[in-house]
Amino acid sequence: MRGLVVSAPASGSGKTTVTLGLIAALRARGLVVQPFKSGPDYIDPAFHRAAAGRESFNLDSWAMGRAQIAHLVGSAGPADIAVAEGSMGLFDGVARPGGCGNGASADVAALTGWPVLLVIDAKGQAQSAAAVALGFREMRPDVRLAGVVLNRTASPRHEALMRQAFDRLSIPVLGVLPREAGIELPERHLGLVQAREHAGLQALLDRAGAAAKRHLDLDAIIAAARGGIAPEPFCPLPPPAERIALAQDDAFSFVYPHLVAGWRAAGATILPFSPLADQAPDDSAGACWLPGGYPELHAGALASADRFRAGLRRFAETRPVHGECGGYMAMGAGLVDARGTRHQMAGLLGLETSYAQRRMHLGYRRAEPLAGLYPQPLAGHEFHYATILAQPDAPLARVTDANGDAVPETGSQRGHASGSFFHLIGEAP
Repeated sequence: MRGLVVSAPASGSGKTTVTLGLIAALRARGLVVQPFKSGPDYIDPAFHRAAAGRESFNLDSWAMGRAQIAHLVGSAGPADIAVAEGSMGLFDGVARPGGCGNGASADVAALTGWPVLLVIDAKGQAQSAAAVALGFREMRPDVRLAGVVLNRTASPRHEALMRQAFDRLSIPVLGVLPREAGIELPERHLGLVQAREHAGLQALLDRAGAAAKRHLDLDAIIAAARGGIAPEPFCPLPPPAERIALAQDDAFSFVYPHLVAGWRAAGATILPFSPLADQAPDDSAGACWLPGGYPELHAGALASADRFRAGLRRFAETRPVHGECGGYMAMGAGLVDARGTRHQMAGLLGLETSYAQRRMHLGYRRAEPLAGLYPQPLAGHEFHYATILAQPDAPLARVTDANGDAVPETGSQRGHASGSFFHLIGEAP
């Protein structure tokens, strides 16, 4: 599958809006577009899915080996072109390599052979933007620069100054988006607002697609797509049960599509339910999985969801219940919201967390489970602002960061209940 990686020198340059506009515009031309996301992220792929009409899969060079990335690209289904959105800056990753790289988007570009479409925020610079692109072109010989998109340009004169500089360096300018394009996405403390929460999502995608059609050189971008990676044998993590009750709503939506796809491919049946709608897990399930999300925004509703909490406790008497990050907090004894109000949670674990004392926890994680659904070493990440007030239960795993240093967020386990702030990506490569 030929494709492109949409990346940038830094976060906040406009990668996501360019990616969404490009996907929408290419789809409007009748092309089948397969989206991907480099690195650990739940928010962007949901927008990709809405724009492309098909699932977006994460490709992560730290948490995944080459075989898993090749498997995910190959099993995504036939498409005319792949569009992979990068994370942070193109070369940004951790200090110590993992599966097949250090988590940088450049690793995905090199591995797949997909050239990079570099989005440069032109605000506050002119000819200097070309020097930035030159450095990115020369940084790694195994990463090919297809061209640049100049975002947030101020005027035709501003554009002309930059084009002159890029022409001298023979770096193609494949698009110029004016500052008033009006396709920015709303944000909150953990990144963008979820796609499912965006009331005007289709209208935004329509505007993004129209802006891409008007301001991007779509013919040149399509022609620049290259590369592809041959499928390799790979065995995904097995499902935790033949029938899995999976929480899915605005409070619990952060589960990686490749995990669920792997469970389904192995024959598992997924049984979605909504804690916010006060639904209990399906009693025919053999395991219950509570993904991460934003429980702190819905703590009052969860505290009053008596049927959900009672059903979850009954389920955990005989079968495993596992929570990731937000799901872990919902399984705890209590959650203190940003205003300092404590809300009673399900009480399967003794965990007490607070958003009144915010502190960012961010980074790759490797877990060696001491109990729980998976016994093998696992790769994943942590991303939240909660403070642990109490974590009295037995630890779930030995957890280290990307440098191999131990972290205190070990998770908890009690009976059939387990949970942690660890977001599972897969078996450690």
